[in-house]
Amino acid sequence: MRYGRNRRGGSGAYAGGAAGGGAAGAPGGGIVGTGDGGARGPGAGRRTGSGPPGRGAAVALALAGCGALLTAGCSSGGVPPGAGGSPPGSPPGTASPGPSGTAQDPAVPPARGSVTVSGEVAEGLESPWGVAPLPGGDLLVASRDKGTISRVRTDTGAVTQIGRVPRVAPGGEGGLLGLALSPAFASDRLVYAYFTTESDNRIARMRYDEQKQPGQQLGAPDTVLRGIPKGVVHNGGRIAFGPDRMLYAGTGETGDTALAQDRKSLGGKILRMTPEGQPVHGNPEADSVVYSYGHRNVQGLAWDKDKRLWAAEFGQNTWDELNLIEPGGNYGWPEAEGKAGRAGLRDPVAVWKPDEASPSGIAWAQGSVWMAGLKGERLWRIPLRGAVPAAEPEAFLQGKYGRLRTVVSLGGDRLLLVTSETDGRGSPEAGDDRVLTLTVR
Repeated sequence: MRYGRNRRGGSGAYAGGAAGGGAAGAPGGGIVGTGDGGARGPGAGRRTGSGPPGRGAAVALALAGCGALLTAGCSSGGVPPGAGGSPPGSPPGTASPGPSGTAQDPAVPPARGSVTVSGEVAEGLESPWGVAPLPGGDLLVASRDKGTISRVRTDTGAVTQIGRVPRVAPGGEGGLLGLALSPAFASDRLVYAYFTTESDNRIARMRYDEQKQPGQQLGAPDTVLRGIPKGVVHNGGRIAFGPDRMLYAGTGETGDTALAQDRKSLGGKILRMTPEGQPVHGNPEADSVVYSYGHRNVQGLAWDKDKRLWAAEFGQNTWDELNLIEPGGNYGWPEAEGKAGRAGLRDPVAVWKPDEASPSGIAWAQGSVWMAGLKGERLWRIPLRGAVPAAEPEAFLQGKYGRLRTVVSLGGDRLLLVTSETDGRGSPEAGDDRVLTLTVR
C-alpha cells in the first residue's frame, strides 16, 4: 500500500509547517473566479517511501472513538450536542466566554504544531466530498459526481455503495456534496445530504437500513429544505449539526454576487434550521433560516470547545477567509474581500491568498482550526486563543497529497483528511482519491 505519490517527496511526519497567514485585505476586483480553486500548479513532489503505518486495527480503533461519540449524539464538528447546555434561544456563537487565556494558559495551543499521517483508511474513491463517521468507526462518503453514498470499512478499506441519492444533477462544482448524521442517528438512522438538482440545491434526509441489500439501503429522500440557488460554481454544500442539535448549512452565491447581500435569498449564507428544516427560535429573523450573510462560498463549518462557530470561505482573486460567525453578521461579500475594516461588516479572523488555500472543509482539534486547501494543496493549522489567533497559521502536507477537500475531527488529536484529485481540477494518480488519518498537535 502506497501512502503518497512519487511526485510528492517527503516523510510521514510533518512538524512545524510553513507559517504565513496573509495580511489585511482590501475589496477585491476582477472577474468572478471559481469556487473550488483552479487547476494546481507544478508544486512539490508527492511523497513516496515507507510512509505511515497501514490501515487495519489501529485505524479502526481510532475511528471507533468518533463512532461512539456519534452514538451519543455527537455533531459532525466533533462537539457533543448540548455539551455545556446553551440557554433556550441562545444560538452558539452569541455567548462569549471572554479571554481564553494567557501565554501560561495550558488551554492555549503552542505556536508551532505538528501533523503525522498515521494511516490510510481507503483509496480509489471517485470525487469524494462529504464524510460522516458512523457509530463503530466506519464512514459514509459521498461521491459528488456519481451521486452515490458508500460505506467505507475502516478495518479493511473495503468500499460498498449503500445507495444513490435521487435527482442529483452533477455539473461544475455541483452534485452530491455534504453529509451529516442525525443527532439521534442511533435510533432514527437518518442521513442528511446537501445536493444539486436540475433546479436548485437542497437538503434531504434518508433512512439508512443496513438490513437491506447493498445499493438499496437508502430510503426515499425526505426534503428538508429546497430552493437554495444553484450554479456551475459556488454551490457551498457543507452541512453539520451544531452543539445545539440544529442543522447548519454553508451556501454559495452561484456567481451572482448580489445574492450574498439579499437577506431573502438562501445563496451566499450560513443557514440554521431545525432537523425538519424550519427556522430556529433565536435566529436573527424569526421566520428565516438565514443565520449570517455576505458570504461568497462557504464550504467549511466547525465549532470550537466553547461552541463558537467557524467557517471557511472562498475569496475571489485576493483573499480566502476564516470567519468567526455571529448571528446576523454581514461578512461583506461582494462589498469587501478580506479585512476591509468597514463599519457594519465583519472582518475575517485570518486570510490567505487563493493560491495558498482555496479552502473547503475545516475541523477543530487541539486548540486549533484545521483547514483543507484545494488549490493550495495543504492543510492549514490556525491556533486559537479564544476567538483570536494565538500565532500565525502554519501549513502542513504541502503538495504531498494534492487537493484537500474535507477534514473531520475524530476527537482528541485525531483527524480524517480526504483528498480531491478526481474532481476534474486535480491530476489524479494511482490510488486517488483517498482518506487518511492524521495525528495532530
